Amino acid sequence: MKKYNTIFGQLLQIISRYEFEKAVKMHQTDKNSKGFSTWDQFVSLLFGQLCGYDSLRSIVHGLANHANKLYHLGISIIKRSTLAYANSKRSYKVFQSVFNHLLDKTLKLSRGHKFKFKNPLYSIDATTVDLCLSLYDWAKFRKTKGGIKLHVKLDHSGYIPCFVVVTEAKKHEKNVAKKIPFKKGDVVVFDRGYNDYKDFVSYCKKGIYFITRLKKNANYKVVDNKDVSKHKNILSDQIIEFEGFYSKQNCPVKLRVIRSVDPVTNKTIDILTNQLKWSAQTISLVYKDRWQIEIFFKNMKQKLKIKSFLGTSENALNSQIWVALISYLLLCYLKFISKYGWTIYKLMSVLPICIFSRRDLWIWLNKPFEKIERKKVNINKNQMILNF
Repeated sequence: MKKYNTIFGQLLQIISRYEFEKAVKMHQTDKNSKGFSTWDQFVSLLFGQLCGYDSLRSIVHGLANHANKLYHLGISIIKRSTLAYANSKRSYKVFQSVFNHLLDKTLKLSRGHKFKFKNPLYSIDATTVDLCLSLYDWAKFRKTKGGIKLHVKLDHSGYIPCFVVVTEAKKHEKNVAKKIPFKKGDVVVFDRGYNDYKDFVSYCKKGIYFITRLKKNANYKVVDNKDVSKHKNILSDQIIEFEGFYSKQNCPVKLRVIRSVDPVTNKTIDILTNQLKWSAQTISLVYKDRWQIEIFFKNMKQKLKIKSFLGTSENALNSQIWVALISYLLLCYLKFISKYGWTIYKLMSVLPICIFSRRDLWIWLNKPFEKIERKKVNINKNQMILNF
């Protein structure tokens, strides 16, 4: 019977060891390592993320239970104090570099978004992770509360996080959004918390299309009304100009407002965009697809470990977050190459059960719940039988 490496070992082979060591040399994280390398640290943290372990002790004991299989992962048995020290002192930027390399590899497998237009489609949003202020005094948020904020640009071609920034929770989303890179022709979707009239003009000048919600107190006049009789759940489609004193100065361009109604909840929303040619139905469905970034945050918080941390230093926290993001990209990679039709949530639920089983990873991905057929051993009937 053919012997395979563990599923975890085969999963680690997706990450280029050459690129990993290149990142290690760039950030000098193996300097004075004394036997515990950055690869040892990375495998330990990745194991904790994929198996749902939220403490140093559980990670160390979990790996120790499979001590005879660690050699093929390129690591040995580790100590809790050694892992804690590495998380605190080694720069998290090495994991950020690994994430960027794996991102390029994963994006090549994505099949494009589900809409007919060919423009790249992105959503931007942020989520707050609460922290205990007495333990994380560097992450002050409110008087008695600490926190960090995860700012994400989600590529709708596979719903992959393609740009991530981690900041203190008190930093506003709009300030970080200005640093997120976009190209001419990109379509960016965001909630009205990001609304900034000056940014709207900037997007128009750069040839970037935005889709968001109109603020309730927006003061504008209707320039043109479009026919919406052919569209379901679209109440109106109007070309507008802002009339407020400051809004007119900051945004003197014509924009489009589409009033859409949700057939399930019967709630109406006003969608604001600078895309004047696409159908109102398409723009309304694009904004609805923004919900995928909320699903991404839900998966990160519920299935991966970014709410309970292995250390209290800023470096330890960032290391854990970037390894969690690497874990998510690995799951996206498996989803793209599989023929079974996995979802990220289902992969996160099933993978911890069989992570140390010795099966062909690619066969398991395509036929995960199929019984393994074992070859029967032919017994020679002419062989002498010994009776004891």
